[in-house]
Amino acid sequence: MDRPTVPTLRVTRDRGVVVVGIDNPPVNVLDLRTMTGLMTLLASLREDDTARVVVFESANPEFFIAHVDMTLVDDENADPTSGAPEGLNVFQALGEAVRTLPQVTIVKLAGLARGGGAEFVAAADMSFAAIGRAGLGQVEALSGIVPGGGGTQYPLARTGRNRALEIVLGADLFDAETAERCGWVNRALPADEIDAFVDRLARNVADLPDGTIGAVKHALPPGDLSAGMLREHEAWAGRFAGPAAEKLFRGALAAGAQTPDGERHLEDLLRSVAR
Repeated sequence: MDRPTVPTLRVTRDRGVVVVGIDNPPVNVLDLRTMTGLMTLLASLREDDTARVVVFESANPEFFIAHVDMTLVDDENADPTSGAPEGLNVFQALGEAVRTLPQVTIVKLAGLARGGGAEFVAAADMSFAAIGRAGLGQVEALSGIVPGGGGTQYPLARTGRNRALEIVLGADLFDAETAERCGWVNRALPADEIDAFVDRLARNVADLPDGTIGAVKHALPPGDLSAGMLREHEAWAGRFAGPAAEKLFRGALAAGAQTPDGERHLEDLLRSVAR
């Protein structure tokens, strides 16, 4: 099967395991090019019977996916529902494409993932975080908006309502151990062990007898989040279109968001802009 070539994605294959490395310097922001490339790749994998496990990792040791590209606020032609399935926006559509993939999906989180990056992590079947390096955060509330790519629904399903409220409204960066304790990721692992662990898990799953993965995923379905996604989109769209959010995004970019220095302490940067 011909597979798409995407400049911001490094794709390798070995005996049923597909490894997708996200490579969009300087901080792996989820821009339109990367999002479109991921959607094209996921559509290709959905029809690929030779792929059994898909592992997502980052080519950048510090950032998995920083967040959705803030410069989209300047794109007057950007339509968040264009090309998305009915009832979803484009950001939700990406998460759902990951969540409903027939293959087993695994995220190896060895860097920071906020906003759309955190949503991507939580959309996968399993996610594993490197102690001392990984960080997860839904920071949208600091810009006066609501998560709009599944960031209210995925944490709710994984952690329960009380912790999901802390994740979304607290808008703090969770380290690997804290994310594990609340169920946001499967496990927190020593940074020098995560590669071997994920490689072994992916290989063990890929080597299962034919039909086993499909049978297990059929028995453990991803669930229907359509009503929750619609509520999330309505809440997000109402806030994102307002002048306050636009002002905060522009202020964040001016203060260093989407640069390595700014992204290392993004929550502090956003709080300083919002004051």
